[in-house]
Amino acid sequence: MNKVLEQSEIKDRISRGQAIVIYDGLVLKLDKWIKYHPGGDKAIHHMIGRDATDEMNAYHCDDSVLDFKKWRIGKVSGKWTNFLPPIQGGTFGEDCENGAYTRKWRVNEKQDEFSDLTQKKKMCGEPDVKLYPKIPQGVIPSLDLTQAYEQKIVTDPADMAENFDNKLVRSDLANLPSLDAQTQAWISEEYNKMHKRIIDAGLYKCNYLRYAREAARIGVLFGISFYLLFALRYNFWSAVFMGAAWQQLVFIAHDAGHIGITHNYQVDNIIGMVISSWIGGLSLGWWKRNHNVHHLVTNDPIHDPDIQHLPFFAVSTRLFHNIYSTYYDRFLWFDKLAQKTIPLQRLLYYPILSFGRFNLYRLSWVHVLFGLGPRHGKAAWFRYFELLGLVFFNYWFFYLVCGCGLETAWERLQYILVSHIATMIVHVQITLSHFAMSTSDLGVSESFPMRQLRTSMDVDCPRWLDFFHGGLQFQVVHHLFPRVPRHNLRSAQPFVIEFCEKVGLTYSIYGFTKGNGVVLNKLEEIAQQARTMLECAKSMESEFIGEKGDTTPVTEVSQRRKLV
Repeated sequence: MNKVLEQSEIKDRISRGQAIVIYDGLVLKLDKWIKYHPGGDKAIHHMIGRDATDEMNAYHCDDSVLDFKKWRIGKVSGKWTNFLPPIQGGTFGEDCENGAYTRKWRVNEKQDEFSDLTQKKKMCGEPDVKLYPKIPQGVIPSLDLTQAYEQKIVTDPADMAENFDNKLVRSDLANLPSLDAQTQAWISEEYNKMHKRIIDAGLYKCNYLRYAREAARIGVLFGISFYLLFALRYNFWSAVFMGAAWQQLVFIAHDAGHIGITHNYQVDNIIGMVISSWIGGLSLGWWKRNHNVHHLVTNDPIHDPDIQHLPFFAVSTRLFHNIYSTYYDRFLWFDKLAQKTIPLQRLLYYPILSFGRFNLYRLSWVHVLFGLGPRHGKAAWFRYFELLGLVFFNYWFFYLVCGCGLETAWERLQYILVSHIATMIVHVQITLSHFAMSTSDLGVSESFPMRQLRTSMDVDCPRWLDFFHGGLQFQVVHHLFPRVPRHNLRSAQPFVIEFCEKVGLTYSIYGFTKGNGVVLNKLEEIAQQARTMLECAKSMESEFIGEKGDTTPVTEVSQRRKLV
């Protein structure tokens, strides 16, 4: 279909609820495809109104590209200028200031109540509340545009947190290439040249011998664990080896979730589900839905679930403002518990990560039981296969191993805690690559490769230690090329370094110990901002009560003022 569609017509289509995505100059209408999309609905929602060529090429094989080209309804006229997707607060209606519908808020003294006064057809992916993005739609942030990072006169404790975030935005703008269309198009062009070189170098070919070694290593870990438990009754060390085996399994499941082993969708997902659900007790479907969004909007406090850990962690002061998570479809409140834990998050970092696996169980069961993954198409049956897998895991681990293999309740509790705490290293490895990196909102003009390099860092280690990190040490390379098998990421690293030098982007890499220090420093920096804001609020509250006799806490007023 060669019909030429103007930008204004595409804008109108989006305002009427159509899911329009631009790919290589083609206009794709994905309304009917969303429910079949194996990667979940929200991944598409974040690309509505945008040129998603680089993202779609990075995450899809050639066969998948042919599939979604079937949904084209025409081609764009001239060069495309990205819209802000509705899920991110994009406005498309011409008859009202705030887009396809307007909302007004009524604030009650005891609680915030939201009431819709006028409403029209909801846009595809549009959240239930009106979002106000930090960078307004159509604005390209730059050092000349001071509104993007201006320092406000502090009249409210929340202004302090906003000033801190603005300072970080200014720093990013000063150290990154320009966000103008020409510069970003050039960076994208150079990225695609690099991608072709990686393809030509054969780095998408999987070395199955290395996976055989991985399977043997994991088998030995499980074997030692069972031998220590049932033959020698060394319960503690059996639990440690059990956790070590689960840690190594995560890496293969990660590869399978990215279709990076056989590059066959069904085969890789079966491998991933057997490993994650049946052996590990976790849902691969949940992880993929979460992880796909993380890859597209990396380190965005409003949209990336991988940094939305309130009330325990905050890596951006924007999380102090009771943000609305577009992934979880609910508010993340900076409540009393968060106000107690965030100032201490540096100290709580490792203890809380020690119990991270228990939270993954919860998220996995919620995903499977509520059917949050695709319910149609070739991925629909995954839900039931994973449900059986989760049941089987609970049978073999909690009943056979813990229930039948151990004699007392204390032994069972100790075994569960030790085996799960032993997997903490995985959670450290995952958070290490992003927690310390930029969380700035730089608008939709930013190219895919620039965002990935700005928000991710690699971990340096000797080649012989690659098995321990499982490929997660090359998160920058992985985010640029998600389908490259992890055993080839080290070989792809020189291409990325050369690319960064050419286009003027920073390639961030630290040793494991240094990287942990950088993350802890970032957590402490944000914690200090929380302490300062809360102390300021307390001081202003005392002064306010003394002058006016009003007993309403200033922190409560502040939270009502800025809900999203």
